[in-house]
Amino acid sequence: MRLRLRQLMRGMPAAIGALSLAIVGTAAPAHASATGSTAIGTFTYELRGTTVKVPVGCFLTHSISGSGKKIESQLSGVDCVGVAATFSRFCNWRIDFTYADTDNRTYRTSRGRTRAQCEGAPLRRAAPQTLPHYGKACARLFVNGKSRATQCHFITR
Repeated sequence: MRLRLRQLMRGMPAAIGALSLAIVGTAAPAHASATGSTAIGTFTYELRGTTVKVPVGCFLTHSISGSGKKIESQLSGVDCVGVAATFSRFCNWRIDFTYADTDNRTYRTSRGRTRAQCEGAPLRRAAPQTLPHYGKACARLFVNGKSRATQCHFITR
């Protein structure tokens, strides 16, 4: 299943890359299921005394499915295209899932485990759950302790 999911997610940024760049940082309505990607800007970070650069061409993709406040599945991962697919490595990364009510007040954060190993395609899956409030669900990528991208979906009736 993980391999099929990675293959699906790898093709998505190329197909929706232009759209993602046009709506970076916005949330999409999700009545039953939704998938969206947000471009991750280029950045550098230090790793054991070495500077690591992540070039343009990587995306944080967030997929969620369910009905109403019931989330049946949720996952988020990073995929890169072009030159970034060859040279990007994410070390000391984690993906958090956050949930906010309709007044944009965050009421729950599911903090992911920080992964020390370097990976080209980080991926995290959340357990099924029922939310206490309508609002939004977000995935947030952290690399070396710094937030690098956020992608959200509205949870509505």
